[in-house]
Amino acid sequence: MSSNSKETDGDSSAPRRNSKKPKYSRFTQQELPACKPILTPGWVIATFIVVGVVFIPIGLASLFASQRVVEIVDHYDSDCVPANFSNNKLGFIQSRETNKTCTRNIIVPKKMKGPVYIYYQLDNFYQNHRRYVKSRSDKQLRSKAYEHDTSTCDPEGTLPHDIPIVPCGLIAWSLFNDTYGFFVDNQSIDVSKKNIAWKSDKDKKFGKDIFPKNFQSGSLIGGAKLNESIPLSEQEDLIVWMRTAALPNFRKLYGRIERDLDVDTKITVVIQNNYNTYSFGGKKKLVLSTTSWIGGKNDFLGIAYLTVGSLCLFLAVCFIVVYVVKPRPLGDPSFLSWNRNPSGHPN
Repeated sequence: MSSNSKETDGDSSAPRRNSKKPKYSRFTQQELPACKPILTPGWVIATFIVVGVVFIPIGLASLFASQRVVEIVDHYDSDCVPANFSNNKLGFIQSRETNKTCTRNIIVPKKMKGPVYIYYQLDNFYQNHRRYVKSRSDKQLRSKAYEHDTSTCDPEGTLPHDIPIVPCGLIAWSLFNDTYGFFVDNQSIDVSKKNIAWKSDKDKKFGKDIFPKNFQSGSLIGGAKLNESIPLSEQEDLIVWMRTAALPNFRKLYGRIERDLDVDTKITVVIQNNYNTYSFGGKKKLVLSTTSWIGGKNDFLGIAYLTVGSLCLFLAVCFIVVYVVKPRPLGDPSFLSWNRNPSGHPN
């Protein structure tokens, strides 16, 4: 008896092995309540019908709103080159001796209720190129304290002797510099440039104490010049341009005409054709457009809603026909693989 008790005591005093068994919880054991819907034919058909009934009216409303938008697009870059420079467009735009003034006439096809938005459109301009996007200094744009922070702005960061360029970088250097003047019956139309940039950009990304300095003062001029007496937070053309586009064809807001334009009104546009798109095969367009509750003219959203809604209704009808013509009981065990004979028929 004594020997058995000693063995028992010895076993109880021996260290126990650590168990790898996880601590019990309803989460680790997957015992939490869960929703497990059963997709019966009735539920599937009803879901398709609801989606179709909701999407089709939205698509029709979006398409109707887009059709009501009046848009005028004038592709002017080729027509604004004199005939004697038709084979040397690059020489024309780079020369300081040529007259860049161009006059265009636009007829309003439908009444355009104000405000009428003015855009410039550039095609084949890759603002999303990695080196181009990185060539800027957000710190410099926000505060005068970082005026010399130009390390990310190459090749337009500094002048000789490390004199900083403000704003620095390729994005600012290539600022769009074509200008537009609008006339009706020889009377000038005012173009408002107030609040054409995002308020968040003006308040948070561009400082009120930082002013342009040494901008476009090098040997190679890339685009527009800036007024050195106006802080960057009020240079709205620059702020709009600095928000780079994701695609090579894009529009940027130039200004607004705060009045109605009647049908068949003849608008004379005086263009200063300064911006060089000829060196990379780009295109320039002037766009006048009204807006609706979905924004500018864009048929894609309405067509997408109509397509999805129509497809859902079509599938709902197909499922109804199949369910009526060839019904089968829900959860029929005869269709399970182990209830079928080798020929594939139910036992």
